[in-house]
Amino acid sequence: MENSGGITASLSGRYASALFDLANEQGFVSAVEGDLEKLGAALHESADLSALINNPQVSRQAAAGAIDGVAGLLGLSQLTKNFLGVLASNRRLSALPDMIRAFGMIAAAHRGEATAEVTSAHPLDDAQLAALTEKLKVREGKDIKLKTNVDPDILGGLVVKIGSQMIDSSIRTRLNSLAMAMKA
Repeated sequence: MENSGGITASLSGRYASALFDLANEQGFVSAVEGDLEKLGAALHESADLSALINNPQVSRQAAAGAIDGVAGLLGLSQLTKNFLGVLASNRRLSALPDMIRAFGMIAAAHRGEATAEVTSAHPLDDAQLAALTEKLKVREGKDIKLKTNVDPDILGGLVVKIGSQMIDSSIRTRLNSLAMAMKA
């Protein structure tokens, strides 16, 4: 299996790689990927859930029970539930966000696609997303999956991250560069 730029060297990467191998053997890669996206969104939206996975004072049993309850509410597959149980029993739930990212990158590399994280000041419409996807596909030479974020602090333009590469055309960065140039 391809190393995906050193991802599998980290603890999170090893867990994600093991989950990917199991999911791939059973033909459930897309189901597990969807489960992890739901779980990632839940972690992002719920301060309580995020606090739970990061609290070392929560016992293994309590963490396992709570995460199993969350998995049930989200309708996660049995494979994903089992994986979360292993994380809880090994006290590795705090690394879950990194594992989710690593799994997504491994799955994308396996499909021959790259994931681009796009941050804009305002939500992009479907036509803008399609045009951006096409331009990135041509630039990277592979299919692109977009993950979008909105951050009004960038003022305008885009910040695009593909793997370790970053394309920053935000107005905030341009203004900061101009301010630095004027100081010199």
